[in-house]
Amino acid sequence: MNKREVPAHKTTVGGQALIEGIMMRGVSKGAMAVRKKDGGIDVEQWELPPRKWYQKAPFIRGIFNFVLQLKDGMTYMNKSMEKSGYLEDEEEPSKFEKRLGEKAGKSLTAVVSVIGGIIGVGLALVLFLFVPTWIFTGIQSLAGDADISPFRSLFEGILKIIIYIVYLWLTSLLKDIRRTYEYHGAEHKTIAAYEAGEELKVDNVKRHTRFHPRCGTSFIFLVLAISILVYSVVPINSEMFIEWLGVTKFVGDLLRVVCKLILLPFVVGIGYEVIRLAGRYDNIVTRIVSAPGMAMQRLTTREPDDGQIECAIAAITPVLPKEGEDDKW
Repeated sequence: MNKREVPAHKTTVGGQALIEGIMMRGVSKGAMAVRKKDGGIDVEQWELPPRKWYQKAPFIRGIFNFVLQLKDGMTYMNKSMEKSGYLEDEEEPSKFEKRLGEKAGKSLTAVVSVIGGIIGVGLALVLFLFVPTWIFTGIQSLAGDADISPFRSLFEGILKIIIYIVYLWLTSLLKDIRRTYEYHGAEHKTIAAYEAGEELKVDNVKRHTRFHPRCGTSFIFLVLAISILVYSVVPINSEMFIEWLGVTKFVGDLLRVVCKLILLPFVVGIGYEVIRLAGRYDNIVTRIVSAPGMAMQRLTTREPDDGQIECAIAAITPVLPKEGEDDKW
């Protein structure tokens, strides 16, 4: 198949790769299918609440949908680890850990998940906001009298994209993550087969591409690219704070990062609208916009085996639109 398939029907159905499984969301239902240690597939289904106005309003919807996807992704990733028996493969817990688990039960798991999420978000903020700022500040100090501040946003943006690519490459080298990327490929192939109007069988799904323009990998790249433009247009620099407030260079950099955080939801909202257009239309402009993100999917997707495709089919089948429901993208 071509790298860029042109589906007969573009659906809103989307998903996420999990540990030994896949989660799918349709119009009114969600489902996750996980391969258990005994070889069977555990399928869990749930009803989705009606979307609120802020989940449908242009530019605003991207912010809320992104946060919702992060929350759901973390929840079902944890569930998939339990259902697949992944946690059973870890080292035997100590007596203290067993006793703590017995006393705290599910509340402990919830707390650990929240703490893990906070650490993950904090690490992302450091890597993508603080590190590029500090590196540029260091280069600016070495430049002496040369004024390179007009290139700050461009330099920081390119550095963030480089960090993103290196992160994806490093994670693709890990055995467990690589297997999750295979499920990611199965998710894309199954959605592509459904969009092509084909019967959801393993042989049909295998023929389709593992690259999809609506992928989260592409979305993150778009957000990083758009941030370069936004932060270049909006004149936020450390020197401004130093001059106006009389603060130190470090505090000036910190205030600049805070301003970028305030603008981040705006950037995410734009990125969401752009990826919607890229997923809805197929022309030279949308192909150019999608090309970098599709290329990065070579790192975050792998060719799945038949068993992984079976999981993807099991996950998507319950969420396919019922009679009268419109799932057009």
